[in-house]
Amino acid sequence: MLKLYHNPLSTNSRRVWIALLEKEIECELVPLKLNGDQFQPEFLAISPFHHVPVLADGDFHLIETLAILDYLEAKYPAIALLPQDAKDLAIARMVQMVTVNELTPALSPFVRKSFGGVGDPEKLEKAGQQVAAVLRFFEDLLGDRPFFGSSAITLADIVAGVSVPWLPELGVSLDNYPKLQAWSKRLNSRHSWQQTQASPELVEAFKAQMKQLMKPQQS
Repeated sequence: MLKLYHNPLSTNSRRVWIALLEKEIECELVPLKLNGDQFQPEFLAISPFHHVPVLADGDFHLIETLAILDYLEAKYPAIALLPQDAKDLAIARMVQMVTVNELTPALSPFVRKSFGGVGDPEKLEKAGQQVAAVLRFFEDLLGDRPFFGSSAITLADIVAGVSVPWLPELGVSLDNYPKLQAWSKRLNSRHSWQQTQASPELVEAFKAQMKQLMKPQQS
């Protein structure tokens, strides 16, 4: 049986967990507390960069979320999460890469501010412009289909779908993106999204921890 070393608050962990559920792949979940578990020798032996998630398939250990998702897609093709059409496949890949390379870095100032950090107005303005560019790109790319590049859920939806629906909690409105709003609701109604959602208690505890860590930086 596969093993997934993960943390429930890790967006990358959640992406792999959702893919496993959507593909109906049986997997043992191995939760890690990211306050030291990731630096233990036994974990560093399978994840030398001390990141989650890690997928273990026997003695083969995979790191890096997109690589893990590709592995699952190739090894378990019965429930496909990538389109076959060349154009649709390109759409799915673009969404994955834009999420990782453009959206995620731009969210850092918003995440910091939401945890009580001091928001730099210039950095927030620049980041807001970048996020808006990504959202407009996604809105146009989604078009009239329910999912990116397909009428069924894809890896693109999984990668982007753990980040975009969360934006209003960071103070980034989706009001100007009605297609993305509908898409977000569509994803949040799925069993895989609901099952992998971190509990409110866990989220609040994490926020309190982050605020405490940021206090010395503000003084």
